[in-house]
Amino acid sequence: MKKLIILVLVLFPLKYSLAQDLYVVSKGNVSFTSDAPLELIEAASDELKGVLKTADRSFAFRVPMKSFEGFNSALQQTHFNENYIESNKYPYTTFEGKIIEEISFYNPGTYNIRGKGSFTCHGVKRERIIQCKVTIAENKISVTSDFTVLLEEHNIKIPSVVSQKIAEEIVVSVDVELVTKE
Repeated sequence: MKKLIILVLVLFPLKYSLAQDLYVVSKGNVSFTSDAPLELIEAASDELKGVLKTADRSFAFRVPMKSFEGFNSALQQTHFNENYIESNKYPYTTFEGKIIEEISFYNPGTYNIRGKGSFTCHGVKRERIIQCKVTIAENKISVTSDFTVLLEEHNIKIPSVVSQKIAEEIVVSVDVELVTKE
């Protein structure tokens, strides 16, 4: 009996610390803006999913491209999915990598950090460093970021007939809340 009690006392903190090491997205929003000379296009998705492993500062996030809503018309959304992003062929945009800075996830506060990793959109993987603001609270981590995506870098072709309506550089905003995995 004494060995069982010792085993429980040793394993319980280990299980608790492993649970504290993994955070999953509880709420995630990604929006983008295309501000071209003749048209402003905005769309957003609240289907961002992902994980953050605090022990090694690694992360992985993805958003389904068909989940974006907004646009200026249903036809514009259809063109986005079928002609530009090709959502059936490339269903997700992903970002996976590591946080560059040493950061203690046990010290509440707000920190400016950089995430370095592979950003994949439209089937094209690019090494990126993305600036983020991280707010650490008890059992919760919030992350916000704004960055740009160049369509040309991801082989997203825009026909010349609509080139004045779709920006070559898209502004992306991310707002994520992660909680401990239990």
